[in-house]
Amino acid sequence: MTFLFWLFMLLLVAAAVVGGLWGYRVYMTGDTSVPWGGWFAARPEPRLSVSEQASVDSRRKLVLVRRDDVEHLIMTGGPVDVVIETNIAAPRAALPAAAEPIEPAAPVFTRQPRSFGQAVNE
Repeated sequence: MTFLFWLFMLLLVAAAVVGGLWGYRVYMTGDTSVPWGGWFAARPEPRLSVSEQASVDSRRKLVLVRRDDVEHLIMTGGPVDVVIETNIAAPRAALPAAAEPIEPAAPVFTRQPRSFGQAVNE
């Protein structure tokens, strides 16, 4: 009997917590819908990334930022952040050059392969 009482109380507290979190979300965003689809949907591909960064001195850094296939070079850390160069075309993946055919490497094992019967009868 006491087990059922405590189980009921646990479920009641869990429901109160879920209701409180949903009420907080409604209060902060004004959206009363239940966002089940947002939890399991595929995330969109990020549009912004840091391609490279290099230290200029102890305080300043050069940062190459990529946004939608366009890169921007920015210097940060000084008294003012400065955009050094903008609208740099992002490098495309290099296509392999059609060069001379590569000769295969010499085999590691030089003896001829044996059948199963030959290996057992030795």
